[in-house]
Amino acid sequence: MTMRLVVITQPDFEAGEAETIRKLLEGGIDRVHLRKPHAPEAAMRQLLDTLGSDLLPRITLQDCLGLAVEYGVGGVHLNARHPEPPQEFRGLVSRSCHSFPELEEHAACDYLFLSPIFDSISKAGYTARFTAEALHEAATHGIVNDRVLALGGVRPEYLPRIRTYGFGGAALMGCIWQAAAAGTLPDTLEAIRKYRNEE
Repeated sequence: MTMRLVVITQPDFEAGEAETIRKLLEGGIDRVHLRKPHAPEAAMRQLLDTLGSDLLPRITLQDCLGLAVEYGVGGVHLNARHPEPPQEFRGLVSRSCHSFPELEEHAACDYLFLSPIFDSISKAGYTARFTAEALHEAATHGIVNDRVLALGGVRPEYLPRIRTYGFGGAALMGCIWQAAAAGTLPDTLEAIRKYRNEE
């Protein structure tokens, strides 16, 4: 089974962000989560308008969830700020989790993030919380499964290891936006394609 790969945006709006998101989705990333915790609704609307309707089914909102139905966005992501999806929403629902009991509690979601799996690239001091043994044990009990995505410090070369832990995929953030800023995003996407199906 092919790993599900998600990219999470930076919290601030970036110049050329819509074009970068298009490149990600055209380059093999399955979904992009728009994580803008302090975004005014008008700024989120502008980004959604710039993305265009062809990409919106592969976009997930982590903030301004009320726009999901209006724009036909494909997913919403739940967390402490937004614990419930909009009432009329019928797309994918995901959630952030930070423990095995949380994964079990929210098993009804379409997919879940578990973090931090590795030391964060973008958040200083945010270090890995789970041992390889604990992840393997959780997979044996079906807690970590194909609907759970690894988050936190994920780099392309870690994808084979993530698969062996029992995850169905991964969410990337720091390595993607560092590559975009450095002009090396095509190389990072190529590495993702290489490692995605490697055992």
